[in-house]
Amino acid sequence: MKVDGVVVRHGTAAPSWGTVEVPAVLPAPGPVPARWWLAAIPALLGTVAVRVIGPKQGRFSRLVRLGCCGRYLPSATQVQAVRAVRAVRWASRVVPARWACLEQSAAVALLLASIGRRAEWRHGFAADPVRLHAWIADQEGRPVEEPAETSLYTPIYTTDGPGSPRAAKEAHRE
Repeated sequence: MKVDGVVVRHGTAAPSWGTVEVPAVLPAPGPVPARWWLAAIPALLGTVAVRVIGPKQGRFSRLVRLGCCGRYLPSATQVQAVRAVRAVRWASRVVPARWACLEQSAAVALLLASIGRRAEWRHGFAADPVRLHAWIADQEGRPVEEPAETSLYTPIYTTDGPGSPRAAKEAHRE
């Protein structure tokens, strides 16, 4: 028995591997003062060093530890967090290697720690299709300079949740 298939063409639909379409590229960074992007360069170089020095198997855990480097410092203001994210994204454009959300968010944490501030580093996943993402959140837990689709991610790892640095330090001692 021969069965003829029917091809249905959708003029405006793009191929989909899941039920939710999300962009895979972050938008271009917004404007940032020159002193911030100059400060981002050493933070970027430090993150590169942490990423490449040591065994390949420990790369993720080293970057996670770097993402927590300012956990006992006072929280960054919204303006400081935005400027740090934008500066790191600006500087990241010249890295001739894979430099994605994990590396960028760790570099932002290092940049903020270098000025005596911290932000919450988060790592999460989203389903359908399954994907991972790392980002910086502000004092209220909102993603900083992230697209609206970041709300689709469930944080599965955050090492220094919201709250005062003193409370985090006391919890760490116990």
